[in-house]
Amino acid sequence: VRLPHLMPLFTPMYVFTSHICAHFQTQPRLVSKVLSLQRWLHHAHATPIHFHKSIKLGTSTSGFDFDFNFDVLIRVCRDINIAKMLHTLLIVLGKAQDVILSTKLVNLYASLGDITFSRSTFNQLQRKNIFSWNSMVAAYVRSCRRHEALSCFNEFLLVSGLRPDFYTFPPVLKACVNLIDGKKIHCYVVKLGFERDVFVAASLINLYSRFGALDVAYELFDEMPDRDVGMWNAMISAFCQNGNADEALHVLNRMRSEGLKMDPVTVSSVLPVCAQSGDIVSGMLIHLYVIKHGLEMDVFVSNALINVYSKFGRLGDAQRVFDHMEVRDRVSWNSIIAAYEQNDDPTTALRLFKEMQFVGIQPEFLTIVSLASIFGQLSDRRISSSIHGFIIRHEWLEKDVVIGNALVNMYAKLGAMDCACTVFEQLPVKDIISWNTLITGYTQNGLASEAIDAFNMMEECTKIIPTQGTWVSILPAYSHVGALQQGMKIHGRLIKNCLYKDVFVATSLIDMYGKCGRLVDGMSLFNEIPRETSVPWNAIISSLGIHGDGEVALQLFKDMLAEGVEPDHITFISLLSACSHSGLVNEGERCFDLMQKEYGIKPNLRHYGCMVDLLGRAGYLEKAYNLVSSMSMQPDASIWGALLSACRIHGNVDLGTFASSRLLEVDSENVGYYVLLSNMYANVGKWEGVTKVRSLARGRGLKKIPGWSSVVVGNIVEVFYTGNQTHPKCTEIYEELRVLASKMKSLGYVPDYSFVLQDVEDDEKEQILMSHCERLAMAFGIISTPPRSPIRIFKNLRVCGDCHNAAKFISKITERDIIMRDSNRFHHFKHGICSCGDYW
Repeated sequence: VRLPHLMPLFTPMYVFTSHICAHFQTQPRLVSKVLSLQRWLHHAHATPIHFHKSIKLGTSTSGFDFDFNFDVLIRVCRDINIAKMLHTLLIVLGKAQDVILSTKLVNLYASLGDITFSRSTFNQLQRKNIFSWNSMVAAYVRSCRRHEALSCFNEFLLVSGLRPDFYTFPPVLKACVNLIDGKKIHCYVVKLGFERDVFVAASLINLYSRFGALDVAYELFDEMPDRDVGMWNAMISAFCQNGNADEALHVLNRMRSEGLKMDPVTVSSVLPVCAQSGDIVSGMLIHLYVIKHGLEMDVFVSNALINVYSKFGRLGDAQRVFDHMEVRDRVSWNSIIAAYEQNDDPTTALRLFKEMQFVGIQPEFLTIVSLASIFGQLSDRRISSSIHGFIIRHEWLEKDVVIGNALVNMYAKLGAMDCACTVFEQLPVKDIISWNTLITGYTQNGLASEAIDAFNMMEECTKIIPTQGTWVSILPAYSHVGALQQGMKIHGRLIKNCLYKDVFVATSLIDMYGKCGRLVDGMSLFNEIPRETSVPWNAIISSLGIHGDGEVALQLFKDMLAEGVEPDHITFISLLSACSHSGLVNEGERCFDLMQKEYGIKPNLRHYGCMVDLLGRAGYLEKAYNLVSSMSMQPDASIWGALLSACRIHGNVDLGTFASSRLLEVDSENVGYYVLLSNMYANVGKWEGVTKVRSLARGRGLKKIPGWSSVVVGNIVEVFYTGNQTHPKCTEIYEELRVLASKMKSLGYVPDYSFVLQDVEDDEKEQILMSHCERLAMAFGIISTPPRSPIRIFKNLRVCGDCHNAAKFISKITERDIIMRDSNRFHHFKHGICSCGDYW
């Protein structure tokens, strides 16, 4: 016996022949032959070695049939242990040097995931032919061992004395890990005259497209005198993989004009292009072609159709394709589950997952990726932890970074950023998507500083190259803290990378400039970028809204319609919010009606929230309450919160008390709502109500979010909390405030004590007002920057009414522009006037 690694399998032969019989029970003739061998061994009490000797010595085995069809045995084998038994049997029967059978064993071991046995079997062959070498190279490629594949090919050239054929090069080209290696192999192809072979040429096209050399790939394609469907598919796929949808469709049209019909591979390649280019019409025409030519039963085609319809949000069409499939594989189920998950319908996605289990299809890691997102959307922490446990038990976290990224995303959606960070740190390999997911999670959970810290750590990883997703993730974090200088640096990098005109990146930049108080720069960028979709329009309308330019926002909406851009539900949220900030009640009501009657968009909770805020802020409290009462869905905390806020502004304690009771029913853990109710009582002097609400909040373990204001001085962001006494320049700040207070009073300023929410004496109230965080930030900005330069302040809560009034006086006294962004909107103070017109 020549293979030491097979020695453990030489148990008595009749034991493992029984295993072979069980494995091949659907092959009666083979089973009878194996049983014949088993009987002989049993009667002879022979070991495998004795049997091998008896064959060599010519010992009689009459009456027993050993004419095994190993070709069929190998072809139907699906178990690695049975494969080793067959290999042992080959050795015992003296057929181990049969080059054809041994080469098939090489392929069998590779297909069963044991490349080590493949190589050992290959090495035992004394006379290797071209078929053996090709099989070994291909086995390495199928096992993703590209370096070993190239080494094997080089060994073949050096020691075999054989000439490569056209079967040699496709797997070798697939094994190339860089373009230099690929060009070397291309030289061999040309030298041996295989460049006109369609299989080799298609592999060359695939090679160059993998490394982005589409011009070379297309030149090879164009020079081919004869092109079969495989060649056309290779070229279409090349353009698809490099995101060039227009060229892919152009090649498809050329192919059809030459009389070639699309096959399932063509359809499966080109449908994703239609989704990528937003061309639903072409996608539907291809679907018609599929039905006309009877391709709809092909499982790959149906899977591609499900994916393309899901990308356009056409879940009904995706479901119909799925329902008409006669055969559904795991990919089919994964595709339909992902379709609902990616289109914000996690409930249906979960139901389909249960149906998938019911029909006996077990989940694999792509299913789990969708499930993680589903449970994140459903905010189900208990089952989400179970998903994490399932992944750990299968050791998928170590095997595939996609699973780890899905877990980070799931915990981020649940708001559990500590768990998300823990999973992120445990990832053995972190790719750019891992970093993007972590940064996005921090940003979406309001942890802008942590998002910026994560981005800075990512920048230290030299092998990680930022992508579109990175910029879209980090720019909102800079927007949140008002880090204009850092945001502008990102803009400069994007200009160098030619990414600043990408619609999603540009939209993030517009949002950043708008939220950092540079509306002119945001508008300038908006005028430079493509505006075929509603995304950039929504961003600039929203920016105008928070700056109080409601009328300009409405005019932009008219321009948008004139340019043929279809508004979506986000457009109307931005519009209604802009109308609310500017007090444009009639215009807001018209937009609300237009959305439903003209565009068929059903209002969701965010639309209703904007309308309640619009009506309530303008003083139409009864109208706002009637709208809430007539809603077709259950009002959430944001609706009752908007109504309570309006009641606080206008002093309607009765309606405010009612709204607060409903509010605490749907969200009793949000401390902000207790503060809002307490402030309402404080404004009208009902201190017993203040005490009761604060006691209720303390009893539930809730603490008020501290108010803070930041001011940008140079490249440094200074943060001040109300009553701050620890700043190095504390003495200078309070001295400046006393000087300013004296000058303000001489101009007619009178402190508004209604904004002091403590029941104390008037002199103490004045001191409390002076120590509000926005007042401290203004004073620090004045003493730390050149005269008449603008001051930019960002506040996490709504600006105090007295501080708003004081800011108008300070802007006049210091002859400065003071730009302040609070939790609701921007205030531009200049020459004693605020851009909000005292309406906010």
